[in-house]
Amino acid sequence: MSTAENDKHSSRSSNGLSPLPVTLLPLLVLFAATVLLFWLTQKGMAGTDRYWEIFIPVVAVVSLLSGWTQAYVASDNRLWYLVRQVVHWGALIGLLYLLNSQGYRELLSDQQYTVLMIGLLAVGTLLAAVQMDIKLIFFSVFLGFCAFLIAVPTDNPTLIATGNLLGIAEPQTKPVLVSSAVALSGFIASIFVVFMMRGAVVAKRARKRR
Repeated sequence: MSTAENDKHSSRSSNGLSPLPVTLLPLLVLFAATVLLFWLTQKGMAGTDRYWEIFIPVVAVVSLLSGWTQAYVASDNRLWYLVRQVVHWGALIGLLYLLNSQGYRELLSDQQYTVLMIGLLAVGTLLAAVQMDIKLIFFSVFLGFCAFLIAVPTDNPTLIATGNLLGIAEPQTKPVLVSSAVALSGFIASIFVVFMMRGAVVAKRARKRR
């Protein structure tokens, strides 16, 4: 066996799946990037909407790549899966393009536009999670959480309740810390979903070998 073939086989686990760190890395990047963007937004609203706009295609690409496992488990046609993903995320990106190109963006403040954009991304990610990649379910909830914190920056009841639940003192003054804790919780919950999906893949391959 050649060196290239050895490298190829070593990049896969014994059950034919990609190594767990490789599977979890995209999710970790999404949660960490969202916390970073939320922190930047908390520092100053002006200009940060551009970073969120760039982030949307990143989420779309991660959804496209990470959803292959669920498509395999569900025995979906790969071409049909690709078409669904392109139409799904293309519609969201196209809607944001229309908001900017048709003058609607100028009618909204930076805060309103940022909340709208993150809210649309949260809904889009939730729909993608339910239909094509369940691993993103907790990430979509976290996006919605961030959108609500930005929409209600002062005395946010969800921020206070979540902070108290997590044992964070004076959470209303620590939105970034609370959001980071929620992101960590969402990432850990997503790990359990990843294990479930990997188990489903192994079970399906075992049935095929019988």
